[in-house]
Amino acid sequence: MAQLTYRTAGESHGPALIALIEGMPSGVAIDHAFIDSELHRRQGGYGRGARQRIEEDRAIFLSGIRQQVTLGSPIAIEIANADSRIDDVERTPPVFRPRPGHADLAGSIKWLTTDCRATLERASARETAARTAAGAVAQCLLRTFGIECFGFVCGSLATTSAVEPSAATLQKMRTARDASEVYCPDAAASASIVAAIHQAKVDKDTVGGMCEVHVFGVVPGLGSCASSDLRLDARLAGAVMSIQAFKGVEIGLGNEVARRTGSQVHDPILFDPSRRGESHLGFVRPSNNAGGLEGGMTNGMPIIVRGAMKPISTLLRGMPSVDLRTHESTQSQYERSDISAIAAASVVMENVVAFEIARAMCEKFGGDSLGEMRTNYDSFVAAARRMGE
Repeated sequence: MAQLTYRTAGESHGPALIALIEGMPSGVAIDHAFIDSELHRRQGGYGRGARQRIEEDRAIFLSGIRQQVTLGSPIAIEIANADSRIDDVERTPPVFRPRPGHADLAGSIKWLTTDCRATLERASARETAARTAAGAVAQCLLRTFGIECFGFVCGSLATTSAVEPSAATLQKMRTARDASEVYCPDAAASASIVAAIHQAKVDKDTVGGMCEVHVFGVVPGLGSCASSDLRLDARLAGAVMSIQAFKGVEIGLGNEVARRTGSQVHDPILFDPSRRGESHLGFVRPSNNAGGLEGGMTNGMPIIVRGAMKPISTLLRGMPSVDLRTHESTQSQYERSDISAIAAASVVMENVVAFEIARAMCEKFGGDSLGEMRTNYDSFVAAARRMGE
């Protein structure tokens, strides 16, 4: 079986975005309603700009499925852009004044052009619609193995959510998250974040924040300690850092591990034979500071990944910049944008994390069909449960 991968294509104001998924086993039921709901969630959240009122993202499957079930061949997904105007010079004029914090300047130098438009059309976070669709397809595979992913906003500026999701409270947390304008399941924190975004709008500024993804139901042994490029924590970190505007990643306790002793960091290992049937196979932990990953591998505890998104680079009031044609000092150019996209970022992060978990599942239990993969999975879990007997 081929490695599970995806690629995207498309520009912010081009005709469409494309996601191409390869290596998905045959026999996976595709939940179109779920995939479109993830695309819809990505468009939402307090602080989003006018673009989201123009687009109505839907995943159109061009190949790889028949009667809503995967064939095992490459899956091509199209997400049409209603605001398609890349060749309309009046509505998408050249951009000669790069925005600090954006790809504008670095890309213009890379491609030897004074027009930042050539860079920003692809660097735009509009591309994350395609990533969200690919991750939602991956979630269709994960759910057949009882694996659930939950992404949410956990903080912004001085606000931090006090909510800690668990498998037992997952549905309640989803309801609370979806009721929040910023996808934060903590009502008090949600209200504070909304207020901060509103003030940023008044100040013609922007706001970032923290997102968190929890993955429940993953068995031990995904990933590897044998090779650096197979370490699942590194791959998850890379996936999150590849999302536009993300500047930091933590797993489990994260940076806090540097401020504690070993006895305060490492999670004790216990065994409860009555819980062999759970994803951790009976190896229970009173804490989960490792965030479900040790030595680059899953350990049966929930996977916890946290990502830091910087404020949007496009400010209504602009920032000091230069005109690339003259090198004279000026203010950065304004492109229609958001005040905050942290809610949308949590959706994207959930789905890029989901894709990496699905990739690791395919590597560990791979087969050309879901039935073959299920047989391999069941055989492994049965053997693991017999260990020590």
